[in-house]
Amino acid sequence: MRVRSALVVATLLSTVAVFAQNVPLKSDARLSKYRSIYDKFHPWVPPTSLAEWKEKRERIRTQLLVSNGLWPMPTKTPLQAQLRPALQRDGYTVQPVMFASMPGHYVTGTLYRPTDSGEQNLPAILCPHGHWQDGRFYDAGDQKVKEQIEKGAELLPEAARHPLQARFVQLARMGCVVFHYDMVGYADSNIVEHRKQFNDADAMLWLTNKMGLQTWNSLRALDFVSALEGVDKNRIAVTGASGGGTQSFMLAAIERERIAAAFPAVMVSTGMQGGCVCENASYLRVGVNNIALAALFAPKPMAMSGADDWTIDIQKLGLPELRQVYSLYRKPTLVNAQAWPEFQHNYNMHSRHMMYRWFNEHLNLKQEAPIEERGFKPLTREEQAVFGLIPPPNTAKLADGLRTDMRAAARRQLDGLFDGPVDKVEARYDAVVGAAARVMFDVSTLAELEIADDAKPFVTTSIATTSDGKTHNIKLGVGSTGGRHAVHWVDDAGVDQLIKDQSFLQLCNDTAAVSCSDYFALGMNAEQFKELRGTLDNNQNYAGLTFCYNRPLLAERVGDVAAVLSGSSRKMETMTAVGTGQAGPIVLLAAAVSKRKIDRVIVDLNGFSFSKVTTPNDEMMLPGAMRYGDIGGLAALAFPCHMQLFGTKNIPAEALAPLKRMAKLTNSKLELFEETLTRQKVAGLLAKTTD
Repeated sequence: MRVRSALVVATLLSTVAVFAQNVPLKSDARLSKYRSIYDKFHPWVPPTSLAEWKEKRERIRTQLLVSNGLWPMPTKTPLQAQLRPALQRDGYTVQPVMFASMPGHYVTGTLYRPTDSGEQNLPAILCPHGHWQDGRFYDAGDQKVKEQIEKGAELLPEAARHPLQARFVQLARMGCVVFHYDMVGYADSNIVEHRKQFNDADAMLWLTNKMGLQTWNSLRALDFVSALEGVDKNRIAVTGASGGGTQSFMLAAIERERIAAAFPAVMVSTGMQGGCVCENASYLRVGVNNIALAALFAPKPMAMSGADDWTIDIQKLGLPELRQVYSLYRKPTLVNAQAWPEFQHNYNMHSRHMMYRWFNEHLNLKQEAPIEERGFKPLTREEQAVFGLIPPPNTAKLADGLRTDMRAAARRQLDGLFDGPVDKVEARYDAVVGAAARVMFDVSTLAELEIADDAKPFVTTSIATTSDGKTHNIKLGVGSTGGRHAVHWVDDAGVDQLIKDQSFLQLCNDTAAVSCSDYFALGMNAEQFKELRGTLDNNQNYAGLTFCYNRPLLAERVGDVAAVLSGSSRKMETMTAVGTGQAGPIVLLAAAVSKRKIDRVIVDLNGFSFSKVTTPNDEMMLPGAMRYGDIGGLAALAFPCHMQLFGTKNIPAEALAPLKRMAKLTNSKLELFEETLTRQKVAGLLAKTTD
């Protein structure tokens, strides 16, 4: 018996796949502890060439947008902004503001403008507030004032009591238009709760989450400020602390062209990545961390502060990686960080002054050094409140109403991909749904498992190594290797049982290469995987805390099958994928994302639709599956091919609609059968293929 190793080189990746019997196995990396927001260290290794970084940059940015439910970008609707009359202060004015980021959902905030600037084109600063008590209305109280001054964190009593207002007042006095806006569920934005709602399985399937809603609000806040009279669109910056820091580097990453400079305070680090539901979304940090997300802004000017929290080591862990990315553009000085370990989580006088200097330089504010804060008259809660003179809109929608609207909008966008020139539908569909699927499954990092042309019938365990050096163990079975056609069969009974089955053996002859495989946590590793399920179970209040950092079980399983389909029997003229039992949907999805074209797909769906997934820890949970058309919408990526789907009874019509439309447009043969696909039927269906 001869077996051989196969070296598979993917674009920009060197990955190795070994097909051998009795090979000493490394432990499957997926059986290690799940990543968590509270891990002490979240590593990320930046690329060493600009070409590699640009490729990774687009992939990470797409991952960010998909995770936030912003892929494709939602249609923008009129803001319909309303502003209360301006309050006059020493060197600046203040106006409470409200606008609709989408119909029925309102962003509220406070707009500061300089009054003594002679410039017509003023710079603007966006300021998401973060998780301070009462948000935009934050008042530290008398005891905090004394404590902050004694510690040297603040000099001015009013700044110690109102550190948020101190920042905006100073920026306005420096000639900037400043917009300080509420997080969802804080201050005036209290119609939708902050930590509740959008945390269930249904919301995950549609990628409807609080982080996405807040990020959309930030994008519309940028639109609002850009449209203000007198604002220089080329000098708009963003800064916020804590959760506002998260929004700052998220907005900078998405709108790199429109944001000129950024200062995310006490948030960017290799430590804790964000402790709230509004800072975690499925897929967001799989394979990356906040350093990588912040790096998307390169090479534009970004600085950040650290404190006695998870950002304390930013100067030695995080800043070097960012400078490596900026150095690829030969601009290492355009990123900077400084930590003040003597102060706890804050945006105090020291970090504010660092920010003033940064924006003064990179927004060309022309302020003479040193820049010093001076006293101001704090705004009362009533003076900041939007809903004082402006009544709460009767069109405002609760969370369920927003959920319904966002779902309908996603459906319209998916349907729109089929409009326009027929010859470009495939390209449009792949650019949206295909790109999302590549985020959800990410099979590009997994080695293609090549089956040797001269392999003899046996069962083996193959080692697949990912681009980051992690090992995946996949059990394979070979029935025969001859002929011009390849057939790969997956059944939930497993390789050991299938390879003994008469239906499988009936296919094994000299006219076809017939193989089978298991997938992750089926048979081998199944018991070990059960021990990991507790991590997901502990996050049932919001499973995005798990899926933000770890790929869903279904995605791992699809990746395993796709790795075999992509590499096995490459010299064969045609490739047929077969899925029976509960493996049917897995094989169908693997065929859709395989790097090798699959000519024929024969699977049993067993009535499956993602709409039937009702709990986050369901083995078939795949965040985003409903957003991209359910099982049929994702499977449509497999066309053009011959597709025979069994067990379609009780599958909702809308779940198969994208599949039918794509089959027609690509002139593909699509056959749907209500009855179950048994193993015994497979040989008859494949008779012509293996002739």
